[in-house]
Amino acid sequence: MTINTNPLSYNAYIQQMGVMAVVNTSEVSGVWQFNDPAGQTITPQMLNYAELRIQRDLDLLAARTSNVYTLVAGNYVLQIPIDDFITVETVEILVMNGTQQVNSTPLVATSAEFIQNCYAGLACASQPKFFAMVGDNFGDGADLYNTLLLGPPPNYAYPVRVRGIIRTPSLFNYAANGIADTSYTYISTYYPDLLIMASMIYITMFQRNFGAVADTPESGMTYEKQYQMLKISARAEEDRRKQMGSAWSGYSTPVSATPTR
Repeated sequence: MTINTNPLSYNAYIQQMGVMAVVNTSEVSGVWQFNDPAGQTITPQMLNYAELRIQRDLDLLAARTSNVYTLVAGNYVLQIPIDDFITVETVEILVMNGTQQVNSTPLVATSAEFIQNCYAGLACASQPKFFAMVGDNFGDGADLYNTLLLGPPPNYAYPVRVRGIIRTPSLFNYAANGIADTSYTYISTYYPDLLIMASMIYITMFQRNFGAVADTPESGMTYEKQYQMLKISARAEEDRRKQMGSAWSGYSTPVSATPTR
């Protein structure tokens, strides 16, 4: 596949950051790194700051996915590993003919109180119609699962498809010999400009270019302004990819074609 951008591999990213931040980098066993040990130490969190911010700001279509689970008859709790989804958006019961899906029924999102009041006990067990998000193990803070309550509780081991948002893989996963020059992420391929700007905001803090009240010498604020400018058009583009553009379509909003009130 030919990529129609200038994507950033991990090695290219480190080299770009070295040039932009005016710090020395070098190649060690096929992987580029900062010569300053402290700079190398902050690299994973620098990527975290940039990649997580971009994912939250843009709500990437590439971060949307689905997975199929099987309910347990009589159990009105469905636990989904936290690494499967950051955000659960929809749940649907699948009607299967062998391995072929023939139909599906979406569940309606509601509150845990509604399910507990209307569907308490196994006497009302049938095909679930509602779901509610209740946190991990009812809020024990372990961060292992997204826990869903189902109402009514299932009377059969129904297959369900869950759709939602994941955390896309980090570019740091490719900081290894043999792949550091040839592997890319969605963000480093299609939003390398945002990735660099967001990373520069982080590294200016490492370089102590943020003052107590204002930026010194304003480099952090400069990169923040650039990031905000790039984010506006990037968010509009992602919205169009999700059919959330003009009139809920893939089109941009044309000023000249917008009717007056």
